[in-house]
Amino acid sequence: MELLGLSVALLALFVAFGFMVGVFFGFFGMGGSFLVTPALLILGYPAPVAIGSSMAFVFGTAVIATMKHHDVGQVDYKLGALMFVGIALGIEAGKMLVYGLEAIGRAELVVGIAYVLLLAAIGAIFVRNAVRQEADDQDADVEEDIPEIARKIKSYDVPPMVTLTDGSKASMWTISGVGGGVGVVSGFLGVGGGFIRMPAIYYLIGIPLAAAVGTSLFGALMSGAVGAFTYGLDGVVDLGIVTALLAGSALGARIGSAATAYIDESDVTIYFGIMLLLASAAVALGELATWLALPILDAASFVLLVGSSAFVTAVIFYYGAQAVRTSDRQPAVSARGDD
Repeated sequence: MELLGLSVALLALFVAFGFMVGVFFGFFGMGGSFLVTPALLILGYPAPVAIGSSMAFVFGTAVIATMKHHDVGQVDYKLGALMFVGIALGIEAGKMLVYGLEAIGRAELVVGIAYVLLLAAIGAIFVRNAVRQEADDQDADVEEDIPEIARKIKSYDVPPMVTLTDGSKASMWTISGVGGGVGVVSGFLGVGGGFIRMPAIYYLIGIPLAAAVGTSLFGALMSGAVGAFTYGLDGVVDLGIVTALLAGSALGARIGSAATAYIDESDVTIYFGIMLLLASAAVALGELATWLALPILDAASFVLLVGSSAFVTAVIFYYGAQAVRTSDRQPAVSARGDD
């Protein structure tokens, strides 16, 4: 029996995985598309299908996120629109690279290696940030300032200069470079690119952090739409996979967003970083399984990827339950004290 072109077991797996990715998205503000493509590669889907389907998933999650940030005025639509051309051209370049590698039979290998390095780098950043959290907390009062490197870049008047929504000016060359660079990463790896785009908008273009997050999500919406469209024209987007993932992530994102009201992100950031390091190891195992022709390594790879994601989801639920119990007890203690 099949639903949406998937077996019942595979459909349930994608819904569950989408749920976990949605929890990460709602809690950490990262869409988790960097986990979807590796999972599909490990399951044996061709690189174009894995990337195209992931891009469609990025679009769906980014629409919800952008609307949320729009409501609180944290999206610079002018900057997002100016980045659009760079994003579109970059995605097309990334896609051409994927198909070029596919033509010589090296797409899965190169994309897999890129993901091993990417996930390891992001995981290391998260772990490092968690370890340095105390220092970060001490600097919280200057968190919203424009970084020094951004002020330096903006001090150079390289025409054409454009005025952004917040009244500051930025060179069109900087904006196009950020958009194009993120577009290449998105088109080649099938990710929204938020882990690159948001820091680039903040540190290179130089807009306040809250607006950088919202504008980055708007960029994810655009890159997801362009990527899903271009890959879709080639018929490599599996709508069954995308639908199942979105069904799970819609619920997971709500739970993850609600959890932020009870949990200090610093409590679980290190677990998220460790999960990404394990995901890197999982993709590496998947590549070894192909080279050595050992199916058992493929199974171990997928178990490690999904298992580490499930563990972090459980950690978030655990901390959330602890926080809710603590908050429920506080009024009772206060009432006894008043007596």
